[in-house]
Amino acid sequence: MLAVLLAIVGLVAGFGANTVITKKRLGSVEEKAQKELAKAKKEAEKLVDAARVESNKAVEETRKEEQSRRRELKDLEQRIITREESLDKKLDQLDKRSEALRTNEDEVEQLKNEIREIRGKQQEKLEKIAKLTKADAADKLMQMTERDIKNDLLGLINKLQNEARDNADEKAALIITTAMERMASEVTAERTISSIKLDDDEMKGRIIGKEGRNIQALQRATGVDIMVDDTPGYVVLSSFDPIRREVARMTMEMLMKDGRIHPGRIEEVVAKAQKNVEKDVIRAGEDAAREVGVIGIPKEVLQLLGELKYRTSYGQNVLKHSTEMAHIAGVIAEEVGADIKTTKYAALVHDLGKALTHKMEGKHHHISGEMLRKYGAPEAVALAAEQHHDDVDATSVEALIVRTVDAISASRPGARNISAENFGERMRELENVANGFPGIDKSYAISAGREVRVFVRPQQIDDLSAIKLARDIATKIESTMQYPGTIKVNVIRETRAIEFAK
Repeated sequence: MLAVLLAIVGLVAGFGANTVITKKRLGSVEEKAQKELAKAKKEAEKLVDAARVESNKAVEETRKEEQSRRRELKDLEQRIITREESLDKKLDQLDKRSEALRTNEDEVEQLKNEIREIRGKQQEKLEKIAKLTKADAADKLMQMTERDIKNDLLGLINKLQNEARDNADEKAALIITTAMERMASEVTAERTISSIKLDDDEMKGRIIGKEGRNIQALQRATGVDIMVDDTPGYVVLSSFDPIRREVARMTMEMLMKDGRIHPGRIEEVVAKAQKNVEKDVIRAGEDAAREVGVIGIPKEVLQLLGELKYRTSYGQNVLKHSTEMAHIAGVIAEEVGADIKTTKYAALVHDLGKALTHKMEGKHHHISGEMLRKYGAPEAVALAAEQHHDDVDATSVEALIVRTVDAISASRPGARNISAENFGERMRELENVANGFPGIDKSYAISAGREVRVFVRPQQIDDLSAIKLARDIATKIESTMQYPGTIKVNVIRETRAIEFAK
């Protein structure tokens, strides 16, 4: 029992001591909390004061900016008002001036009417005095003048006509002879082939290629008939079209120099040669213009002019014929007092249409005038070039000079060769017949017109259609053309599959 009582007493004492300790701890914690709360309140008050100060500053700055903007707006408004007042004053002044001008116009019109009335009255008085109207007086005066000077005028006209008739032939012959004597030109030779010298017989074999693949690729790409075995040591290129022949010549020279001759390389070199010929065309046009001293020719006209280097008319090179004409025309224009620049310009470009006659319908001189107008050449030049043939009346001295020098240049000895022109025309006609059928890619007349090679589009023409197409072309040639011997129609259909390994 005693032990139990002692235990109870110990527990009670321990609980009481623990309670006292706990109360002490709670008191100290509450005191700390109060201190922290007071400290936080002070800091919060400081922050609020600082925020209030910053806010007051911001409000003050905003107020100042607003006041500044208001002042600026007032100034702007004042300036606008001032301008409006100034404009109103100017408008008032303009209204006053307009009113004054209307008043003056009315006064001037009244004065004009008064003057007309005075003139009418004076004329009526004069007619009454003279007993003649104004028209009758004018007729009588003309009759008197004509009667007095009619005989003198007739005599003068007859005298001038007789002198002109007596001297015209002599003076014209003198002018033309003088112009022709100052020109020296080469004689035209008929030529439809080009020859290339070979270094050795091995090169001939490389040009032919295995089973003739290389030479076939060359003929197909250029449209030129290539003859290897006809002349020892030479390759002969035959074509009526000098542009194709020039492309083929450049191609052969580049291939022989490079040494790599195969169908793929041939196509690349042909494309490069065609670009070189195009550059040469531009250079030829510029050189011709520079030679005759004509400047300011549009670039498109120079392009067409350069193409005439590869065109012939009755065997006569058209570009040389044009430059020759320009020189003679300049001499004659100077002699007769015509516009030298216009005359030389028109003579140089008079045959421009011959570079396009296969692409456009119409006569070449009409096409020349159309192209010159299209590309901005002077109208006087276009008219003179267009009127150089007899189907169009010449309306200027320059056109007559161009017509005259065209006849001079064409009729001089050695200027033209009729057979070459007829041959070229027949070749072009043969190709045009083939090109008139659908599905044709390109066609070439070769072997002096004894064969026409027609390349068709394989997507449009199959093998059976190619056989029928060859028969149709041959039938049309028989019915529309005149030719000696026979013409071989060779229709070629080729399909290529090309891929690149990368």
